[in-house]
Amino acid sequence: MSESVSWTSEAEAKLKEIPFFVRPAARKKIEKFAQDADIREITVQVYEQAKKQFG
Repeated sequence: MSESVSWTSEAEAKLKEIPFFVRPAARKKIEKFAQDADIREITVQVYEQAKKQFG
């Protein structure tokens, strides 16, 4: 599965609130969540849904 997802600038800003040392893992998890849900663009709403799921 190589389709990539894009991030809105608002979602990117939210991602930057995550501590830098866990950010790459968080980005991967959120992108996987989006791909599994067949979502092509990560918005703040998608970001929040993924965050809720992962705790």
